[in-house]
Amino acid sequence: MDDKHDGPVTREGIRLHSAADFAGMHVAGRVAATILDEIADHIVPGQSTGELDRLITDMVAAAGATSATIGYRGYQHASCISVNHVVCHGIPSEKTLKPGDILNIDVTVIVDGWFGDSSRMYVAGELSRKAERLIQVTHDALMLGIEAVRPGNTFGDIGHAIQSFVENQRMSVVRDFCGHGLGRVFHAPPNVLHYGRPGQGPVLEEGMFFTIEPMVNLGRPETKILADDWTAVTRDKSLSAQFEHSIGVTASGFEIFTLSPAGRFHPTWR
Repeated sequence: MDDKHDGPVTREGIRLHSAADFAGMHVAGRVAATILDEIADHIVPGQSTGELDRLITDMVAAAGATSATIGYRGYQHASCISVNHVVCHGIPSEKTLKPGDILNIDVTVIVDGWFGDSSRMYVAGELSRKAERLIQVTHDALMLGIEAVRPGNTFGDIGHAIQSFVENQRMSVVRDFCGHGLGRVFHAPPNVLHYGRPGQGPVLEEGMFFTIEPMVNLGRPETKILADDWTAVTRDKSLSAQFEHSIGVTASGFEIFTLSPAGRFHPTWR
């Protein structure tokens, strides 16, 4: 897919995209966001994560899109569903949700060759005060990271905005996973760290596409991978939350490709 229409590449290997490419990313991002809107009504106690994934699989097909995750490195599902202390890459199963469970659902679709990638938090039933605060801090950290996106700033500015806010709330930022470049590929340079120092890292330029997807733990930042080689959990079993948007750098700031059409990005949308 890396053809002459894909634009120049920076010395760090980060591709710069055209105005027409922004249009393609908005379409793909809207499909992913719409699926995440539509699955919200199905997240109730007693529902299995496997059934949620089957519904998402059908939604991807109904949208005329392709799942980017089915078949990716052997993965067999259209979503990752990470419950409670699962940080990311939770595999859908027949395990059912309990009242008060929090979960992140991550969906990536391909539409006309463009990748739309987003994740957000949900709750089965009522949110506990502790979980609600974690989710709010994680959501706000993502938005603060996005607000640091403009030409001339650095990826370190994004990471610093997220890290400093989260740690001031006495929570921790996961360091074992990061955001990534995307466009006509699922994962590309740069790695978008959710921690860092102002002024460090590659300089943001108009036309860069990437995800920002901070994972925040109530406890310590360390994670471990389970025996399935996918599921990442907090080592101390503390709750974890994550939000993810796909972003494009514009001449004056940013565009978010994965905004919720129904205003359901935050789990308190009801």
